[in-house]
Amino acid sequence: MTLHSYTVEPKSGEAPEGLLIFLHGWGANCEDLTFLAPMLKRPNYWYEFPEAPFPHPQVPGGRAWYALETPDYRGIAESREQLTEWLGSLEERTGVPPSRTILGGFSQGGAMVLDVGRTMPFAGLVVLSGYLHFRPEPQETPPPPILMAHGKRDMVVPLEASHQARDAFQNLGAAVQYHEYNMGHEICPEALERIQSFVVEILSKSD
Repeated sequence: MTLHSYTVEPKSGEAPEGLLIFLHGWGANCEDLTFLAPMLKRPNYWYEFPEAPFPHPQVPGGRAWYALETPDYRGIAESREQLTEWLGSLEERTGVPPSRTILGGFSQGGAMVLDVGRTMPFAGLVVLSGYLHFRPEPQETPPPPILMAHGKRDMVVPLEASHQARDAFQNLGAAVQYHEYNMGHEICPEALERIQSFVVEILSKSD
């Protein structure tokens, strides 16, 4: 079973310089983060915005990577498997190798990025208003470089949750860039600028 995804290909028609993937949050869908494609100002990049496999229990048209209303996070194993398989298929479809791919996500999508992305050979990870739903264990190789951004006024995912995620991955040897902004559960212009800088910095290292 493959994931449905909203795709934005390079307008130039030329081979993409990189691949940027963003996972939406709980109750949103694949169109929620598509505004990032023009806002990040990387027209020669390929963008993918996959949709979570489960319907949200309250929001019509909303999707979920797993159930937040159950203590066992029902569905997380299925989402993890589907997302990992789908991510592994992208190089063949886009022509972009993992070394020029950045995986990002917002809120529950950010939690999935930390979960799945830590074991894949991507150039970098972007976690926006994210958190941990698992306990990271040491690996043979450290996770990819990570950009984390969180709002000081986030009333949905507490700031402490991002501190926990930051500290856990730093302890695993990950290169974490951590930033807090005067915002709520959202993506402010300053965070967008930071993502732009991170993409340029990370992918320039693979040239």
